[in-house]
Amino acid sequence: MTSNGVPSQPRALFLSHGGGPLPLLGDPTHAEMVERLRWIAANIERPKAIIVVSAHWEEHVATITSGTNPDIIYDYFGFPPESYEIEYPAPGNPDLANRLQSCLQNNGITAVLDGDRGFDHGLYIPLKVMYPEADIPCIQLSLIDSLDPATHIALGKAVSDIDDEGVLVIGSGFSFHNLKAFFNDAASQPDDRNVAFERWLVDTCCARDLDEVERARRLTAWESAPHARYCHPREEHLLPLHVCYGMTNRAAEAVVELSILNKKASFYFW
Repeated sequence: MTSNGVPSQPRALFLSHGGGPLPLLGDPTHAEMVERLRWIAANIERPKAIIVVSAHWEEHVATITSGTNPDIIYDYFGFPPESYEIEYPAPGNPDLANRLQSCLQNNGITAVLDGDRGFDHGLYIPLKVMYPEADIPCIQLSLIDSLDPATHIALGKAVSDIDDEGVLVIGSGFSFHNLKAFFNDAASQPDDRNVAFERWLVDTCCARDLDEVERARRLTAWESAPHARYCHPREEHLLPLHVCYGMTNRAAEAVVELSILNKKASFYFW
């Protein structure tokens, strides 16, 4: 453990990855996020490979990048020209991709490989902050487009069979993801609905007095949380957290609470 309870070698890490390329453009509402990501990278053991479950990739069945040198995808719009010159030439890891596919299939989950797809910004934005050298092999695992929470908890349980020391699974999403609320006239004002949902999420993920049946029930029924559909009009940015939880089936060992785009957000460590 590090001095503040963050595990020195987490198996899974859920990150709120910010707004498009803004963390790399010096945006002041992402300064705390950038600082925390750098701190995490400096205080956990350097992974030998990374699997990223990104909110920005959905497929009908679980799909895994398997290319040797994936390109990157500029999957955002309306940002300054330098946003489309960002590079992150991390190598792929076809062997890890094949092993992950086997783990999923052995657990009854249909999984396919995609040797052509590049890395989306759910991977390269946070990792360019954390590991700017881009020298850690990475693969991506898609969400399943049913967006069913129980399915994604089960996906995490299957991913856990990788059981390869030094492989870090990152769920790259956002604990709050209402685009209109980020950018409306009241964006910089206190947001009680955001705060209430974050309190529920921290309690659900971290409370040690919850048994795992109840924790899984709460995550599966996340729409019943306070102001759930205000905070997540669409759930794709929350589901990478379900994958991370499914990997370990226990309370998160640590949470980092912070502000991104003037909203409360959180990271979780297992």
